[in-house]
Amino acid sequence: MNKQDVQITPRTKSGNCNEMKNKTSYRIFLLSPAYAGGERARMILSDRAEFALARKLRGQKGAPIAEVFTFLSGLYFRGKIAYATAFARPARGTPGVLVITPTRGLVDPTTRIHVDDLREFAAVEIHEGDPRYRLPIARDARRLAKKLPVESEVILLGSIATGKYVDVLVENFGDRLRFPADFVGRGDMSRGGLMLRCAVDKQELPYIAVAGAIVNGKRPPKLAPRSYGAGGRCNVATTVEVSAARLRQTRIVLRPGTMLPYSRKLGTQTSPSE
Repeated sequence: MNKQDVQITPRTKSGNCNEMKNKTSYRIFLLSPAYAGGERARMILSDRAEFALARKLRGQKGAPIAEVFTFLSGLYFRGKIAYATAFARPARGTPGVLVITPTRGLVDPTTRIHVDDLREFAAVEIHEGDPRYRLPIARDARRLAKKLPVESEVILLGSIATGKYVDVLVENFGDRLRFPADFVGRGDMSRGGLMLRCAVDKQELPYIAVAGAIVNGKRPPKLAPRSYGAGGRCNVATTVEVSAARLRQTRIVLRPGTMLPYSRKLGTQTSPSE
């Protein structure tokens, strides 16, 4: 990508979110996948796993891909799905949120997957040169680009530091492909916490074009800790910005009433996919 200067909208003091006053009529979101080859994937794929999501994944109906990726990725994917659901403005007949997959192209977040599907994802490392990944996503991006009205934006919630997502998506969406300016300088945990906060506060982040963007920047200040009650939006029932020192004591909520132990070893760390 050619570099250009990027003007980033200043963050507010309260929550690092900015009210958006966009002229764009329609907006859809593409979510990068969770890494399916780590410890958490091995945990859910184990035949001995008896927690609810593992049983659902092994069952006849399978489990929604967004729920599985939330388990694998934790805070980052939870933030992405909450944020995208809150701010998607699709045109009639087009999806508002789609999930990038290692082998199946772009899928609806409610798509149900099974154990064999997750194992298939784990076997393919996302790389722009791998046809097992490239061909399906290129096919779906091409179809989607033809369906979208001209006044549409496609927001990538994922890494733009390499070409694994950017190359094929810019090829099909051009300047319509954008990403949150506030992602620059943040790690996955910080991005996840920021998106959850903005979804709850109903404040949308500013976006900039992916093509030509400078992807490295000064690290922004840490988010002030915040807790969300059981009645809060997005079903966030735990503190979403946690320090590394507290990860061993933190528990994640997949959905109301379902608690799974969270350990530093199995925690949310930067993965090759996201």
